[in-house]
Amino acid sequence: MRRRDFLATAATAVAATSVRGQTGGRELRIGISQYPATLHPLIDSMAAKSYVLGATHRPFTAFGPDWRPRAYLATGLPSFANGRAVREPSPEGGDGVATTWTLREGATWGDGTPVTTRDVVFTWQVGRHPATGVTSMEPYRRIHRIDVVDERTFVVHDSRLTYQYDLLDLGLLPEHLERPVFERDPATYRHRTLYVTEPTHPGLWFGPYRVAEVATGSHILLERNPTFWGDPPWFDRVLIRVVENTAALEAHLRAGAIDMVDGGLGMSLDQALAFERRHGDRFTVRYQPGLVYEHIDLLLDNPHLARREVRQALLHALDRELLVAKLFAGKQPVAHANVHPLDAVYDPDVPVYRHDPERAVRLLQAAGYRRGADGVWVDGEGRRLSLVLMTTAGNRTRELVQQVLQGMWRRVGIEVTLKNEPARVFFGETVRRRRFRAMAMFAWISAPESVPRSTLHCDEIPREENGWSGQNYTGYCNPEMDALLDAIERELDFEKRRELWKRLQRLYAEDLPVLPLYFRVDPHIWPKWLEGVEPTGHMAPTTLGIEHWRRREV
Repeated sequence: MRRRDFLATAATAVAATSVRGQTGGRELRIGISQYPATLHPLIDSMAAKSYVLGATHRPFTAFGPDWRPRAYLATGLPSFANGRAVREPSPEGGDGVATTWTLREGATWGDGTPVTTRDVVFTWQVGRHPATGVTSMEPYRRIHRIDVVDERTFVVHDSRLTYQYDLLDLGLLPEHLERPVFERDPATYRHRTLYVTEPTHPGLWFGPYRVAEVATGSHILLERNPTFWGDPPWFDRVLIRVVENTAALEAHLRAGAIDMVDGGLGMSLDQALAFERRHGDRFTVRYQPGLVYEHIDLLLDNPHLARREVRQALLHALDRELLVAKLFAGKQPVAHANVHPLDAVYDPDVPVYRHDPERAVRLLQAAGYRRGADGVWVDGEGRRLSLVLMTTAGNRTRELVQQVLQGMWRRVGIEVTLKNEPARVFFGETVRRRRFRAMAMFAWISAPESVPRSTLHCDEIPREENGWSGQNYTGYCNPEMDALLDAIERELDFEKRRELWKRLQRLYAEDLPVLPLYFRVDPHIWPKWLEGVEPTGHMAPTTLGIEHWRRREV
């Protein structure tokens, strides 16, 4: 496996001043381990992109660091009590909901153009177009009408009344710039959008910062956005430097080439623990538990993985308790399903797959497998149980986990080979288009009580005919799961909803469309002189509060 000479790379970075030759206390340099496949708000789902958008964009609403919903671009949250949410008949039958929203006064794109309801309507049109290939069309499809009241106020008519009716995140697009590109050909829009062809156009951004410079695979330079309507940020420039090898990332931090490392896209837990012991006098290390679910997506089109007995055997062959004890000092809990124990809807009685190699062998025998001459299992049609496990290249933790898992599977006669790719290729092409041959290891980051419709519903399987929209990369399709997802969303009573969540977690554990591994604890590292950073522990990036970051006065 090819590795970069990270010490030389760090030394070179230190010798340089800044990307533009500018230095000083008003520039913050952040290291992350992935480069985003795109900066388009609606296309592709990557933590690296969310991190950049947290500084350059603003959602209508999102969960804050306190795990409570809050308004960002919107002036407030609608509710039945304040009259900005109203039940109405749904065109699909049953109850829908109409919610009234108002954009913050003074909200302006980086080129000075006001953010208006025209942008809202255009974003909705792009999101629901079948050829666009957005990450998930479901939120846009459910909105069957948007009524424009004026330049800042609009009414969203959702065909489904859900318990999260008071949340709205359309990933706003600038209508005045993107409409001509979109209308030229929606099917090729994702490749021609200005977020790809001209990402430094100031009119694409309306957060505290805007993108000033892009070097694919290397860095993204942000500069203060003079049109931002909120609190002005303290730093004039923020350099987001990409170092895809996590060992090299640590070297950059030690050498002073970067000031801080983001938790979700940074060092492994063991690296951070060792780093804190050596450099705790200079840096703050914050270990943030959260809704980050490390797992292995299984391609259910694979003839081996299509069999539930094989999926169960794969999990029984793993000693995940030993894995987290040896690699993470027991600080990252084993995941038995897709819901974190910190989440209010977690089911403590979900079925557990203990390490049981003998059980794994019996499951394979029951599925018609026999041992080959080399000890590897062979199915009834003579196909060896040989699988490829992929993940993001350069991530030291994942590469170590891969090797441990490979060894555990080898002991029970399952052959696994390893193949890794840079994150922007792995997420942007291989996973998104379901091109992995068997297993893809990565993490889902979610919000509190977030319904996993996009990863589990039959309608969310990415296909060429739907523009590769959806995040159900495994191809899992179970009508019972679909019904549970629908029922959870529609149930407004929390206790009743929690019972539905329990059924979902148990069905998930029985069907095993993925192999659950562990829930991550992310180490955020920043210098002692930096204050205002608030890791969220969920899907909202830390950068949503970046305007409040500043150098502590000495």
